[in-house]
Amino acid sequence: MSLSRNVPIEPARAALLYIDVQNYCAHRDGGEFSGLGDTEFDSKYGWFFSQLSDHVIPNMKDLQTAFRDHGIEVIYTTIESLTKDGRDRSLDYKITGFHVPKGSWDGQVIDALLPAEDEIRFPKTSSSVFISTHIDYVLRNLGIRYLVICGLVTDQCVEGAIRDACDLGYLVTQVTDACATYSQQRHQSSIEAIGGYCRQVTTKALLAEIQEAEK
Repeated sequence: MSLSRNVPIEPARAALLYIDVQNYCAHRDGGEFSGLGDTEFDSKYGWFFSQLSDHVIPNMKDLQTAFRDHGIEVIYTTIESLTKDGRDRSLDYKITGFHVPKGSWDGQVIDALLPAEDEIRFPKTSSSVFISTHIDYVLRNLGIRYLVICGLVTDQCVEGAIRDACDLGYLVTQVTDACATYSQQRHQSSIEAIGGYCRQVTTKALLAEIQEAEK
């Protein structure tokens, strides 16, 4: 029997996972951009935020709506410590300076994609959600085999989640136009680099696949 990762998802055994689509790094007032004047912000992050508002967040919203409408699990992870002072953060996050206190506004999913009352969110303190949370345990309890991943940023936490999920035995689909990072070059390089680990589709193609699966 030949094996392939390029297979359609089975809705009953699938979940959609959003990576770090939160106020801290996806809102102009987020902590990652604290202290930046408008000129510096526009220079460093103008392209990124234009991609988010014009393309990526609308695609994420379309996915969220479709997965909910078809009864497929929608799950979120956000950078957020288990403590107010962040003493539980990974060494990498401490060195980098990522600090999202427990219960803070920065740790919340952006308003455009707010989780429904019974949807699951995992606060994480490392790049990969599979390292610093018990998501693997929960996904297995839910009977998940197919994991659809999108979010921020493409070449860091999204890549980390894809690699770890694949190594743990999930069939991963990356929605390429529902991910973003800080430049087009970085985004494209990441898409090309991680392609050997997962199936890659556009939002439009995945929405059509879900509709077809229900027939």
